Amino acid sequence: MIAIGACLVTDPEVGFYREIRPLLGMPWDRATERIHRLTPAYLEEHGLEPRQAMLDLDGWLEASAPGRQPIFVGFNAAFDWMFVADYFHRLLGRNPFGISALDLKGLYMGRQALRRWDATRYREVVKSYPTRRELTHHALDDARAQAELAQLLLGSGQVAPS
Repeated sequence: MIAIGACLVTDPEVGFYREIRPLLGMPWDRATERIHRLTPAYLEEHGLEPRQAMLDLDGWLEASAPGRQPIFVGFNAAFDWMFVADYFHRLLGRNPFGISALDLKGLYMGRQALRRWDATRYREVVKSYPTRRELTHHALDDARAQAELAQLLLGSGQVAPS
């Protein structure tokens, strides 16, 4: 994990973002680098130590929902959650999300009574639930786009102003 972004589903402008130095000994994927555009050299200079980034996120979660269980919401939550959970457990010994996650792909699949997982691709979902935001592969931008989609899928009736 080289960056982490989060926001409140109820107010996507309340956000969190950190760039993270890669864990020592982990392989670097050049194909993925072309998508996120963060280089090892950039992250070494500008990224936080991974433990500090997770401490910061933990503090942000507590401040955003004091005394409440945070819920991880994501488009393909299983993919993103595994990285976040791994870093929390590896670096802090616990995961503040526990096993609380809401997968927007699965929610869409159920709401639309779909039978095929490939019908839950993002470009298909936004045809039924158009959003103002697009996925950019920047962690906070994508969190905000997913929060907007979550508002629509959860039936809030309208998207919170941006």
